[in-house]
Amino acid sequence: MTSPGSATELDQLILPAIPPVHLNNGQVSALQVTDRFHRGTQILGRFETSGLAGFKVSAQGRSLRVLLSLSLDERSVTGWHDGQAEASALPRLVQVRSQGRLRQCVLLKGKRAHARVTFDLAPDEIPDDGLICVELLDITEGDGVSPEVRQAVSGRVMPDGVAGVRLNKVVFEEPPAVDFDPDTLDGLRCEQSSLISAGGLANFNRQGVRVLRSGMLVVNPVLKDTFGSSGRLTLKLGTKAEPASVIPATWRRVNSELRWMRHATRKLLGMAAPPVKRVLSIRDGNMGVPEERVGANVTELVLPSPSNSPFLVIMGPCLGAMPTLESAIAHQ
Repeated sequence: MTSPGSATELDQLILPAIPPVHLNNGQVSALQVTDRFHRGTQILGRFETSGLAGFKVSAQGRSLRVLLSLSLDERSVTGWHDGQAEASALPRLVQVRSQGRLRQCVLLKGKRAHARVTFDLAPDEIPDDGLICVELLDITEGDGVSPEVRQAVSGRVMPDGVAGVRLNKVVFEEPPAVDFDPDTLDGLRCEQSSLISAGGLANFNRQGVRVLRSGMLVVNPVLKDTFGSSGRLTLKLGTKAEPASVIPATWRRVNSELRWMRHATRKLLGMAAPPVKRVLSIRDGNMGVPEERVGANVTELVLPSPSNSPFLVIMGPCLGAMPTLESAIAHQ
């Protein structure tokens, strides 16, 4: 035996995860620390509410890229763990932090929403013991979030937004030398890459326009040598006619045709361009009047590439239509 309080020969040896590694089971020894996080067997686990999961990783003085897979299901409700479940139709706005710093924000909406989170850790951010902590916090919690942001989303997002969120998988790997860097990504691929978070996707294999059903989107910090890292982004925003109401078939057809005609008329008159109400830095608040170019039914929103804080874009009302993210363009 060694001195009281220290390790003994009977203590189990904890082996760190050696990158590249995919962790998708809550029983792995590398998952060393949990706070309000319930370990799983088919997934890493589920957050009871805002909480933390800590992983022992052998970084060996290298930078690491961390990739998270998050999702919602029918158990992702407030109070799921104590039988006092309370569902909400509002979207969730969640902070993802690591090593005490805000890395990205995730907007999740619906029971089948899946989201990806990607960020890099520098060697000096990883302690000698290799403990890498991943925290999920509701947007109303913790420091480093502007009061303007919290006021702007009050009543628009679900309180206790982390309740029941699944952590499906965590990947630790070395950052690639250079990522594939196209000039344009369509709306759905923007969300697949974790650059944009607009509610989460049910199918990561789809491509095309992303409907902004919550009227908001998050633009996350851009990683080095990836799409958008050159300095500026242009988000091309459009509109889509709302779906027909649940009414008898004959009237549904008439209603659909009338709605299409109204939408086409607005498009011809240049009245259907989606308005951008506000752009806020999650950390610093209001970013002033956004740079916009409006034409026909398209709004082009020009933003600096985020580096240290996500941006929150809040859309204005689009009567008879829903705003969409058509694409993002990266400028040299």
